[in-house]
Amino acid sequence: MTNIETLIGAHVSISGGLHQALERGEKIGCNAVQIFTKNQVQWQAKPLSIDEVDRYFQSLKKSPIVSVVAHNSYLINLGSPDHLGREKSRRAFLEEIDRAELLKIPFLIFHPGSHKGAGEALGLRLIAESLNFIQQQRPNHQVKLLLETTSGQGSNLGYSFNQLKSIIDMVEESWRIGVCLDTCHIFAAGYDIRTRSTYEATMEQFDRVIGLDRLGAIHLNDSQKELGSRIDRHERIGNGQIGLDGFRFMMNDTRLKKIPKILEIPGDLQIFKLNLDLLKSLIEA
Repeated sequence: MTNIETLIGAHVSISGGLHQALERGEKIGCNAVQIFTKNQVQWQAKPLSIDEVDRYFQSLKKSPIVSVVAHNSYLINLGSPDHLGREKSRRAFLEEIDRAELLKIPFLIFHPGSHKGAGEALGLRLIAESLNFIQQQRPNHQVKLLLETTSGQGSNLGYSFNQLKSIIDMVEESWRIGVCLDTCHIFAAGYDIRTRSTYEATMEQFDRVIGLDRLGAIHLNDSQKELGSRIDRHERIGNGQIGLDGFRFMMNDTRLKKIPKILEIPGDLQIFKLNLDLLKSLIEA
Protein backbone atom coordinates (compact mmCIF):
# COMPACT_ATOMS: atom_id res chain seq x y z
CA MET A 1 0.00 0.00 0.00
CA THR A 2 1.48 3.35 -1.03
CA ASN A 3 1.63 5.98 1.68
CA ILE A 4 2.21 9.44 0.23
CA GLU A 5 3.52 10.67 3.58
CA THR A 6 6.44 8.29 3.29
CA LEU A 7 9.17 10.09 1.36
CA ILE A 8 10.72 7.66 -1.09
CA GLY A 9 12.53 7.82 -4.41
CA ALA A 10 15.78 7.21 -6.23
CA HIS A 11 18.96 8.85 -7.39
CA VAL A 12 18.11 10.10 -10.89
CA SER A 13 20.23 11.47 -13.69
CA ILE A 14 20.35 15.18 -14.55
CA SER A 15 21.29 14.36 -18.15
CA GLY A 16 19.59 16.88 -20.43
CA GLY A 17 19.10 19.37 -17.60
CA LEU A 18 18.16 19.49 -13.94
CA HIS A 19 14.46 19.54 -14.77
CA GLN A 20 14.84 16.17 -16.46
CA ALA A 21 15.73 14.60 -13.12
CA LEU A 22 12.35 15.65 -11.73
CA GLU A 23 10.56 14.23 -14.76
CA ARG A 24 12.45 10.95 -14.43
CA GLY A 25 11.56 10.78 -10.76
CA GLU A 26 7.88 11.42 -11.46
CA LYS A 27 7.85 8.74 -14.17
CA ILE A 28 8.88 6.02 -11.69
CA GLY A 29 6.64 7.10 -8.81
CA CYS A 30 9.01 9.12 -6.64
CA ASN A 31 8.02 11.87 -4.26
CA ALA A 32 11.69 12.35 -3.33
CA VAL A 33 14.82 12.30 -5.50
CA GLN A 34 18.56 12.61 -5.14
CA ILE A 35 20.69 14.31 -7.79
CA PHE A 36 24.22 15.37 -8.57
CA THR A 37 24.19 19.05 -9.44
CA LYS A 38 27.19 18.48 -11.76
CA ASN A 39 29.19 15.62 -13.24
CA GLN A 40 30.26 13.60 -10.20
CA VAL A 41 33.57 12.40 -11.65
CA GLN A 42 34.86 15.76 -12.89
CA TRP A 43 36.35 18.56 -10.82
CA GLN A 44 35.16 21.40 -13.01
CA ALA A 45 31.64 22.32 -14.06
CA LYS A 46 30.03 25.20 -15.88
CA PRO A 47 28.11 27.53 -13.55
CA LEU A 48 24.38 26.90 -13.47
CA SER A 49 22.67 29.26 -15.90
CA ILE A 50 19.71 31.43 -14.94
CA ASP A 51 17.61 29.64 -17.56
CA GLU A 52 18.51 26.20 -16.21
CA VAL A 53 17.71 27.20 -12.63
CA ASP A 54 14.42 28.81 -13.67
CA ARG A 55 13.40 25.73 -15.63
CA TYR A 56 14.24 23.54 -12.62
CA PHE A 57 12.03 25.59 -10.30
CA GLN A 58 9.19 25.71 -12.83
CA SER A 59 9.31 21.92 -13.14
CA LEU A 60 9.53 21.48 -9.37
CA LYS A 61 6.44 23.62 -8.85
CA LYS A 62 4.38 21.27 -11.08
CA SER A 63 6.02 18.07 -9.87
CA PRO A 64 4.86 15.50 -7.27
CA ILE A 65 8.46 15.58 -6.01
CA VAL A 66 8.37 17.24 -2.59
CA SER A 67 11.92 16.46 -1.45
CA VAL A 68 15.19 16.90 -3.36
CA VAL A 69 18.59 16.08 -1.87
CA ALA A 70 21.98 16.42 -3.54
CA HIS A 71 25.09 14.25 -3.42
CA ASN A 72 28.48 15.78 -3.97
CA SER A 73 31.33 14.64 -6.20
CA TYR A 74 33.03 11.31 -5.56
CA LEU A 75 36.39 13.00 -6.15
CA ILE A 76 36.22 15.11 -3.01
CA ASN A 77 38.30 13.88 -0.05
CA LEU A 78 38.18 16.21 2.94
CA GLY A 79 40.44 13.86 4.90
CA SER A 80 43.28 13.70 2.39
CA PRO A 81 46.71 13.88 4.06
CA ASP A 82 47.99 15.61 0.91
CA HIS A 83 47.69 19.36 1.48
CA LEU A 84 47.11 20.26 -2.18
CA GLY A 85 44.57 17.47 -2.63
CA ARG A 86 42.73 18.58 0.48
CA GLU A 87 42.66 22.21 -0.66
CA LYS A 88 41.32 21.16 -4.06
CA SER A 89 38.61 19.11 -2.32
CA ARG A 90 37.65 22.04 -0.10
CA ARG A 91 37.27 24.38 -3.08
CA ALA A 92 35.19 21.79 -4.92
CA PHE A 93 33.01 21.32 -1.84
CA LEU A 94 32.36 25.06 -1.65
CA GLU A 95 31.18 24.98 -5.27
CA GLU A 96 28.86 22.07 -4.43
CA ILE A 97 27.38 24.09 -1.56
CA ASP A 98 26.88 27.13 -3.80
CA ARG A 99 25.05 25.04 -6.40
CA ALA A 100 22.82 23.42 -3.77
CA GLU A 101 22.07 26.84 -2.26
CA LEU A 102 21.13 28.24 -5.66
CA LEU A 103 18.68 25.35 -6.12
CA LYS A 104 17.37 25.68 -2.54
CA ILE A 105 18.25 22.03 -1.86
CA PRO A 106 18.17 21.46 1.92
CA PHE A 107 20.66 18.57 2.20
CA LEU A 108 24.06 17.94 0.59
CA ILE A 109 25.29 14.37 1.18
CA PHE A 110 29.00 13.57 1.10
CA HIS A 111 31.39 10.73 1.88
CA PRO A 112 33.45 11.82 4.89
CA GLY A 113 36.85 11.05 3.35
CA SER A 114 39.79 8.66 3.27
CA HIS A 115 43.00 8.81 5.30
CA LYS A 116 45.06 7.21 2.49
CA GLY A 117 47.29 5.36 4.92
CA ALA A 118 47.98 8.31 7.22
CA GLY A 119 45.88 6.83 10.02
CA GLU A 120 42.27 7.12 11.11
CA ALA A 121 42.80 9.66 13.90
CA LEU A 122 44.52 12.13 11.57
CA GLY A 123 41.93 11.51 8.84
CA LEU A 124 39.02 12.24 11.18
CA ARG A 125 40.69 15.43 12.41
CA LEU A 126 41.38 16.62 8.86
CA ILE A 127 37.75 16.03 7.86
CA ALA A 128 36.55 18.11 10.81
CA GLU A 129 39.11 20.84 10.06
CA SER A 130 37.92 20.90 6.45
CA LEU A 131 34.30 21.23 7.55
CA ASN A 132 35.21 24.06 9.93
CA PHE A 133 37.01 25.85 7.08
CA ILE A 134 34.07 25.31 4.71
CA GLN A 135 31.56 26.63 7.23
CA GLN A 136 33.71 29.68 7.90
CA GLN A 137 33.78 30.38 4.16
CA ARG A 138 30.00 30.02 3.86
CA PRO A 139 28.68 31.34 7.20
CA ASN A 140 25.14 31.88 5.91
CA HIS A 141 24.54 28.77 3.84
CA GLN A 142 21.21 27.10 4.52
CA VAL A 143 22.05 23.67 3.08
CA LYS A 144 22.75 21.10 5.79
CA LEU A 145 25.79 18.90 5.19
CA LEU A 146 25.12 15.19 5.69
CA LEU A 147 28.00 12.84 6.49
CA GLU A 148 27.23 9.53 4.81
CA THR A 149 27.84 6.26 6.63
CA THR A 150 30.42 4.17 4.75
CA SER A 151 31.33 0.50 4.52
CA GLY A 152 34.93 1.17 5.58
CA GLN A 153 36.37 -0.18 2.36
CA GLY A 154 40.05 0.65 1.93
CA SER A 155 40.96 3.68 4.02
CA ASN A 156 37.47 5.20 3.92
CA LEU A 157 36.36 6.77 7.19
CA GLY A 158 32.84 7.02 8.62
CA TYR A 159 32.18 3.27 8.88
CA SER A 160 31.18 3.44 12.53
CA PHE A 161 28.66 5.65 14.28
CA ASN A 162 31.41 6.59 16.74
CA GLN A 163 33.63 7.87 13.93
CA LEU A 164 30.83 10.09 12.63
CA LYS A 165 30.19 11.34 16.16
CA SER A 166 33.90 12.08 16.52
CA ILE A 167 33.82 14.26 13.39
CA ILE A 168 30.65 16.05 14.49
CA ASP A 169 32.12 16.75 17.94
CA MET A 170 35.14 18.44 16.34
CA VAL A 171 32.99 20.69 14.11
CA GLU A 172 32.49 24.07 15.75
CA GLU A 173 29.04 24.71 14.26
CA SER A 174 27.90 21.12 14.60
CA TRP A 175 24.20 22.02 14.31
CA ARG A 176 24.86 22.51 10.59
CA ILE A 177 25.96 18.87 10.21
CA GLY A 178 23.74 15.80 9.90
CA VAL A 179 24.02 12.19 8.76
CA CYS A 180 22.82 10.10 5.82
CA LEU A 181 22.41 6.42 6.70
CA ASP A 182 23.15 3.96 3.89
CA THR A 183 21.77 0.46 4.52
CA CYS A 184 24.34 -1.34 2.34
CA HIS A 185 27.19 0.58 3.93
CA ILE A 186 26.20 0.03 7.55
CA PHE A 187 25.54 -3.67 6.89
CA ALA A 188 28.95 -4.11 5.25
CA ALA A 189 30.45 -2.24 8.20
CA GLY A 190 28.93 -4.76 10.61
CA TYR A 191 25.58 -3.28 11.68
CA ASP A 192 22.89 -5.95 11.27
CA ILE A 193 19.31 -4.96 10.39
CA ARG A 194 18.01 -8.35 9.18
CA THR A 195 15.89 -9.25 12.22
CA ARG A 196 13.59 -7.19 14.38
CA SER A 197 15.97 -7.37 17.35
CA THR A 198 19.12 -6.48 15.38
CA TYR A 199 17.32 -3.68 13.52
CA GLU A 200 16.12 -2.16 16.79
CA ALA A 201 19.57 -2.56 18.34
CA THR A 202 21.25 -0.83 15.39
CA MET A 203 18.78 2.07 15.37
CA GLU A 204 19.03 2.40 19.16
CA GLN A 205 22.82 2.59 18.85
CA PHE A 206 22.55 5.21 16.11
CA ASP A 207 20.19 7.26 18.27
CA ARG A 208 22.38 6.94 21.36
CA VAL A 209 25.68 7.76 19.62
CA ILE A 210 24.60 10.29 16.96
CA GLY A 211 20.91 11.05 17.54
CA LEU A 212 17.98 10.42 15.22
CA ASP A 213 17.46 14.18 15.14
CA ARG A 214 20.61 14.39 12.99
CA LEU A 215 19.34 11.85 10.44
CA GLY A 216 18.55 13.83 7.29
CA ALA A 217 18.38 11.14 4.59
CA ILE A 218 18.51 7.37 4.09
CA HIS A 219 19.97 5.39 1.18
CA LEU A 220 18.04 2.15 0.69
CA ASN A 221 20.37 -0.41 -0.89
CA ASP A 222 20.71 -4.15 -0.42
CA SER A 223 24.26 -5.51 -0.13
CA GLN A 224 25.97 -7.99 -2.44
CA LYS A 225 28.48 -8.80 0.28
CA GLU A 226 28.00 -10.33 3.71
CA LEU A 227 27.66 -8.64 7.10
CA GLY A 228 30.93 -7.00 8.17
CA SER A 229 32.64 -7.56 4.80
CA ARG A 230 33.72 -3.89 4.61
CA ILE A 231 33.03 -4.13 0.85
CA ASP A 232 30.73 -1.56 -0.77
CA ARG A 233 28.63 -3.36 -3.39
CA HIS A 234 25.03 -2.23 -3.78
CA GLU A 235 22.33 -4.72 -4.75
CA ARG A 236 18.65 -4.52 -5.66
CA ILE A 237 16.18 -4.65 -2.81
CA GLY A 238 15.66 -8.21 -1.55
CA ASN A 239 18.32 -9.65 -3.86
CA GLY A 240 21.23 -9.25 -1.49
CA GLN A 241 22.47 -10.28 1.93
CA ILE A 242 20.12 -7.96 3.87
CA GLY A 243 16.87 -9.35 2.46
CA LEU A 244 13.37 -7.92 2.58
CA ASP A 245 12.76 -7.93 6.33
CA GLY A 246 15.37 -5.27 7.05
CA PHE A 247 13.69 -2.94 4.56
CA ARG A 248 10.25 -3.80 5.93
CA PHE A 249 11.36 -2.69 9.39
CA MET A 250 12.74 0.55 7.98
CA MET A 251 9.72 1.34 5.81
CA ASN A 252 7.39 0.93 8.80
CA ASP A 253 9.51 2.79 11.34
CA THR A 254 7.33 5.80 12.12
CA ARG A 255 10.39 7.76 13.30
CA LEU A 256 11.70 7.66 9.73
CA LYS A 257 8.51 8.35 7.78
CA LYS A 258 9.34 11.91 6.73
CA ILE A 259 13.03 11.31 6.11
CA PRO A 260 13.73 10.97 2.35
CA LYS A 261 14.62 7.38 1.48
CA ILE A 262 16.63 7.10 -1.72
CA LEU A 263 17.47 4.07 -3.87
CA GLU A 264 21.04 3.86 -5.18
CA ILE A 265 21.02 0.49 -6.92
CA PRO A 266 22.34 -0.88 -10.23
CA GLY A 267 19.93 -0.67 -13.14
CA ASP A 268 17.79 1.65 -15.22
CA LEU A 269 14.58 3.55 -14.50
CA GLN A 270 12.49 0.42 -15.02
CA ILE A 271 14.55 -1.41 -12.36
CA PHE A 272 14.22 1.60 -10.04
CA LYS A 273 10.43 1.55 -10.44
CA LEU A 274 10.21 -2.18 -9.68
CA ASN A 275 12.29 -1.70 -6.54
CA LEU A 276 10.33 1.36 -5.44
CA ASP A 277 7.06 -0.52 -5.91
CA LEU A 278 8.47 -3.37 -3.85
CA LEU A 279 9.48 -1.01 -1.04
CA LYS A 280 6.06 0.66 -1.08
CA SER A 281 4.39 -2.77 -0.87
CA LEU A 282 6.23 -3.38 2.40
CA ILE A 283 4.42 -0.47 4.09
CA GLU A 284 1.78 -1.84 6.41
CA ALA A 285 -1.64 -0.23 6.39
